[in-house]
Amino acid sequence: MRVLRATVLLLAGLLALSACAPQESAPPSEEPTVITVAAAASLQRAFGDIQQSFEKANPDIRIEPILYDGSSTLATQILEGAPINVFASADTRNMRSVQEAGLTAEPRIFATNTLAIAVPKGNPGHVTSLADLANATTVLCAPQVPCGHAAQELLRNASVKVTPASMEQNVTAVLAKVAAGEAEAGLVYATDVAGDDAVESIRPDGADEVVNYYPAAALTVGEQSTQEAAQRFVDFVAGGPGQQILARYGFGARAESSEN
Repeated sequence: MRVLRATVLLLAGLLALSACAPQESAPPSEEPTVITVAAAASLQRAFGDIQQSFEKANPDIRIEPILYDGSSTLATQILEGAPINVFASADTRNMRSVQEAGLTAEPRIFATNTLAIAVPKGNPGHVTSLADLANATTVLCAPQVPCGHAAQELLRNASVKVTPASMEQNVTAVLAKVAAGEAEAGLVYATDVAGDDAVESIRPDGADEVVNYYPAAALTVGEQSTQEAAQRFVDFVAGGPGQQILARYGFGARAESSEN
């Protein structure tokens, strides 16, 4: 009986010690930092690939579905308080408006682009040059949009006056109207018509003299970790991996802007 009682007491003691011992807990799972990117419409195809490549190389950061629109529209949204962490513009003018409001880190130029004439498949309007746009049903981007500002400069340099059938808020809308046959021509970026089977493209004289410089910047809003993640995305776009993807889609290499 004494042996049985001793055994019971021993087991009780072991259970008590076990209950008091510190319990090992599983390490907390690290949630990725989430950032929101707003990018010019002309970057849509290239940035789709860049997002996938960046997230694969940086599993601690997740990018929300990228917002694409005209740079002027995106800049206005940011100035009005939209929760954006990275802004990638198709020109330096719209980036400057956000930077001067004190909302960005130092922008980095990451690509260049030039204009091309887009016509529907088969070129029903028989457009071969900028001069032909004066008599063709032509669609342009609105002047405040980078592609529209560049189009105005290109036409002015060529002394060609065009009365557009419509003025769109982003280059994607211009290309869509041309592809649908709603216009005989439109001025878009060379990268937009590359590989698009619904349209044909003509490189106009003087296109190399009107260059759009694309800057990207992390916004100085939100938590420090979010700002750091946003800057890592900007550096990725302007660095080797991003540059390789952009070149594949026809963008020129990053260079210093001469725009005022």
